[in-house]
Amino acid sequence: MKPLLSSFAAVIAIAAAMSMSGCKAGDVSAETSEPTVSVRVADVTGGQTEGLALRFSGIVRATQRATLTFQVSGTLKERAVELGQTVSAGDVLARVYNPALAPARDSARAKLDELKTQFEQAKREWDRSSRLHERGVVSEQSLEQLAARRDSLRASVATAEAALAEATQLLDESTLRAPFSGRVEALLVEQDEFVAAGQPVMRLSSPEGREVEVRVPAYLLEHVTLQQELPIWSVQDRTRPPQTGSVVEIAQAGAVRGELHPILVSLPVDSLEPGAPVEVGITPVRMSATTVPLLSVVRTGEGTGVFRVRDGQAKRVPVTGERIGGERVVVRAEELSPGDQVVYAGMTRLTDGDAVEVR
Repeated sequence: MKPLLSSFAAVIAIAAAMSMSGCKAGDVSAETSEPTVSVRVADVTGGQTEGLALRFSGIVRATQRATLTFQVSGTLKERAVELGQTVSAGDVLARVYNPALAPARDSARAKLDELKTQFEQAKREWDRSSRLHERGVVSEQSLEQLAARRDSLRASVATAEAALAEATQLLDESTLRAPFSGRVEALLVEQDEFVAAGQPVMRLSSPEGREVEVRVPAYLLEHVTLQQELPIWSVQDRTRPPQTGSVVEIAQAGAVRGELHPILVSLPVDSLEPGAPVEVGITPVRMSATTVPLLSVVRTGEGTGVFRVRDGQAKRVPVTGERIGGERVVVRAEELSPGDQVVYAGMTRLTDGDAVEVR
């Protein structure tokens, strides 16, 4: 490492000598008589570099969508909607018939009524026996038995209420209702067809939002951020200007080699219809090395640095040289940014903080 640093320092020393020897005598006298120093400057290069734009295919879909199912099995006896029909939240969409559901509810209700009657009777018996116990007519053991029967019936009533609620809920599940306002996208079961519990019956989508999902290689996940805007082109109409979408979800990179990862992009409302094929553009951005002219690097007792010019004033900025490429040097410098101007000629009498005139 030491020979590399020494060779770099030697190159810098030669470059500094060249930059100083390139100044004319007239320049020196002008600098002596004028408060400003005449210099030549060059731009700092590097920073972000955009690569080629990549396009990924996807299909537009509704942001809010649902595949509806029954929680009970039965025969589809009623379908109240048609394909493409618009519905409101709570509208009845379909019904199935299961011969066991209504009798199960009625049986649970009858059982509950029976237990409530027995419980009320047990309470009255305990109240009477409690008064008789105070007179010494009923024993303590008999009163405890009546209290145990009363408490047992109270628990049985609670169990029967839960059973009735379950049977009623199952009967209600035989009616399919719209969970939100939208449009019927697909009908997956015909009338009078048997439907199993959990089997898809129809698809519903809302017109309130649009989105598209694309799958990209893992390395591109680092080039997109949440809320980043991406161009979206319609495949069906190439002459149409691209829409602008916003990234709402980014998948986490997995460990499977070659696996593609989904990115979810939202579209403006009423921009593209669901089902439309589109292409989403992603442009990878990479960081390039920061470089300055070789002649701009000077070595002093404080170390290696350059003179940056801002608002007509020169400021010495420390840099660390990494490698030389042609007439430029790759450097590391926290205070330098791409586009800054550094002095590469006229540094004979230039010191930190001097006013400069760019030639």
